[in-house]
Amino acid sequence: MTDDPTRTRERFRQLHASGTFMMPNAWDVGSARLLESLGFPAVASTSSGFAASLGRADQHTTLDELLAHSAQLVESVDIPVSIDAEHGHAIDPVGVAETVRRVAETGAAGVSIEDYDPDRGVLPFDLAVERVSAAAAAAAESGVVLTARAENHLYGIDDLDDTISRLRAFRDAGADVLYAPGVTAIADLERLVDETGGPVNALVQGPSPAVSEMAAIGIRRISTGGALAFVAYGAAVAAGRELLERGTHEYLAAALSAQDRAAFSRLAQ
Repeated sequence: MTDDPTRTRERFRQLHASGTFMMPNAWDVGSARLLESLGFPAVASTSSGFAASLGRADQHTTLDELLAHSAQLVESVDIPVSIDAEHGHAIDPVGVAETVRRVAETGAAGVSIEDYDPDRGVLPFDLAVERVSAAAAAAAESGVVLTARAENHLYGIDDLDDTISRLRAFRDAGADVLYAPGVTAIADLERLVDETGGPVNALVQGPSPAVSEMAAIGIRRISTGGALAFVAYGAAVAAGRELLERGTHEYLAAALSAQDRAAFSRLAQ
């Protein structure tokens, strides 16, 4: 990273001022550099993709591992990096605030915090808001852009009214960006935009509308979560199976082109 964190954070904040932008999720240094080479204005990390790169399931990495990973991503690219900090690696608001400060120390431009804990499920409304308030105060110390996530729809709670209530409260508590992964219907996404005050991040999933449709209703930021990581791992599995079971190597036709490899190599220098 050649720019100083203050300028990078301001660039990232300005991306949220108007229009719609894509922020794909990188799972390692190589993927971050490749995505930068394609022209994306920012990248985010992905907790599930990062865990997979370590051979683990999502939510099975430590805070120290997250911080080291964050610093590597930030140093590897010249575009803003937003960090998926899962549940903040803490339950109490004080602990969440400390995690935000430590992520900011890596030079990250943004950080996201979930209202879900692996051991407790979706957290009670009041506690979730208190955590966002503490995270927002900590983020304001460095100018890091805070994304507050309402996780209902990833964990079988199909209650859009509650999700909207949470996002509104997160906004009032100081969150800069609002995010409800798992909401995919265009009418529901439009409600998030209209009823929360945004800016709203949407996650691209199988049933998601096209990017142009989401832009038309005012979605400000679009991310991919762990999808790109698992597309890459899926390609590796398919190639390995072909080689093992058929003894052929047709998978090479889908390999990264020489032009893209050259672009990546220039970034890596």
